[in-house]
Formats: sequence, structure tokens, C-alpha cells
Amino acid sequence: MKVRDISLLAVIAALYAALVIALAPISFGPVQLRLADCLIPLSAILGWPAVFGVALGALISNAYYWLGPLDVVLGPVANLVAASLILLLRRRLFTACLAGSIAVGVIVGSYLWVYFPPPEFGVVNLPLWAGMVLSITISSIIAIAVIGYALLKALVSYGFR
Repeated sequence: MKVRDISLLAVIAALYAALVIALAPISFGPVQLRLADCLIPLSAILGWPAVFGVALGALISNAYYWLGPLDVVLGPVANLVAASLILLLRRRLFTACLAGSIAVGVIVGSYLWVYFPPPEFGVVNLPLWAGMVLSITISSIIAIAVIGYALLKALVSYGFR
């Protein structure tokens, strides 16, 4: 790896962790909006340093907040998978961001119910894990496929590639 790539990885990891920790009340829980996830789509233009940066940032922030070992291990894996999908599918940016959102929702939602009860969805009675997957997927779509996609499109329109 080049010094530039390592520096970029470190900056993205630090920014991701700082956003998660600073916005901790809304970054954690059964109903969350992890705004730092809007950095995940940057992997489409910044490549592998961004992929590893958002994964390392999740590791740092999840270890800092410490829900438990599942979150510290699987949270970064979710970001790694999502950012990798976005990088690999970057020719179709919105589809890539949606795929990344679903990956985060399924991976994180599949274990987060261990730490929190899932939110209620009206009269629909979902199994614990399914309610959590749905909740996290919705929040991931907002952070990654809406906010992150808009950030990515803005950067591309200003010449970042």
C-alpha cells in the first residue's frame, strides 16, 4: 500500500469513528440512524482504502461503545461487506448503495436483537430477529442509499473520481 492509501484509510476510519461516537444517542440501539454510514459509498470513488477505513472506523466505535463481542466483530464485517459491494457495483451507484444498505441491515440486524428488543411495527408481529433486520435496514437505506448516495453524487459532480 502507498502512503496516500494508508493516510486515506486512517482519515476515513477516524472520521467514521468520530461521527459514530459524537452522535452516539442516535448511532446505537434498535432504532438508529448511524449517519457515519454515509461514508460507506465513498468506496465507489476512493477504492479499497475507503472500504477498509469504514470497517476500521466501525471497529473503533463499536469497541468504544461496547455492546459486546458480536457487535465489535460483526459491525465492521457489515461495513466491509457493504463497502466492498459498493466498490464492485460502482457502475450502478444507486443499486450499489442499496445493496450495501441491505447488507448492513441483514448482518447487523441478525445479531443486534441479542442486545436490544426490536421496535414495534404496529399490528405486525415479526420474530425478534426479523424486526431488528427490518429496523436496521430502513435506517441503513436512509444513511447509505439516500444521504451517502447524495454525498457521492455531489462529490462526483465536483470532479472527484
